[in-house]
Amino acid sequence: MQTQKYSVNQHPIETIITWVKSGEIAIPEIQRPFVWNGAKVRELLDSLYQGFPIGYIIAWRNPEVKLKDGSLSEGKKVLIDGQQRVTAMQAAILGQYVVNKEYKQVKIKIAFNPIEERFEVQNPAIVKDKVWIPNISEIFDGKVDQYDLVENYLEANPEADKQQVRKAITGLIKIPMRQIGLIELASDLDINTVTEIFIRINSQGVVLSQADFVMSKIAANETYEGNTLRKAIDYFSHLAIAPEFYTHIRDNDEEFAKTDFFDKMKCRLFLPKHSLVKKKAKILISEFLS
Repeated sequence: MQTQKYSVNQHPIETIITWVKSGEIAIPEIQRPFVWNGAKVRELLDSLYQGFPIGYIIAWRNPEVKLKDGSLSEGKKVLIDGQQRVTAMQAAILGQYVVNKEYKQVKIKIAFNPIEERFEVQNPAIVKDKVWIPNISEIFDGKVDQYDLVENYLEANPEADKQQVRKAITGLIKIPMRQIGLIELASDLDINTVTEIFIRINSQGVVLSQADFVMSKIAANETYEGNTLRKAIDYFSHLAIAPEFYTHIRDNDEEFAKTDFFDKMKCRLFLPKHSLVKKKAKILISEFLS
């Protein structure tokens, strides 16, 4: 009989976010980029406000996993499933930037209507409408007093039901205190087993394409510098659409900036012509799809 390979605990959302900010929870290379749009983020916030379950996130404590910056995890909780939800909460609650499908850094601003208890993605009409709190992240930064927030809102909307507004804003402020389940995988699992768990989990939701599968396996491969090659492919995808992303790589990933891959990117953006990348990619793809 096989022993259970995980444990389950509940944590406040604010704790999970704090762990991500501090690096206690880290994002490994086998994860995919953030792909949610504003509507999905809005729906997540509404579920949290309503007290609906949003599923578990899964982490794995292991000292030898390559992270996004190329370093080793060194005993951190490595996020295996839940990146989209965690990133969405960081965007909406902390006001952090995300990279959208066009590879542009943007902020997803979520607005809240206390009268209707409704969330929407911020737009110009909402910003001008007094019934909306146009950006909820601004009330979570500790600079706004709840009493002042309620009184200022009621002053701007004198026809609103005072008790309803107070109740709604209180519920909004309590979102970071909502509980989320954290499944922690056993530390003695190897990278291939964890990658298989990741693929099985994601196949139950948004189906992984062959490209997603290959990229996950590439990142876990040490023989052909999988972590660096994965970065080269990711970064080229950014550069092909947004060449200005070059300076972001140069200034924020010094280790990758020293590689041959980045040196070739400086000379020409059409990276697939680079024989070293093509050679390694072909070997890896044929190996993992055979």
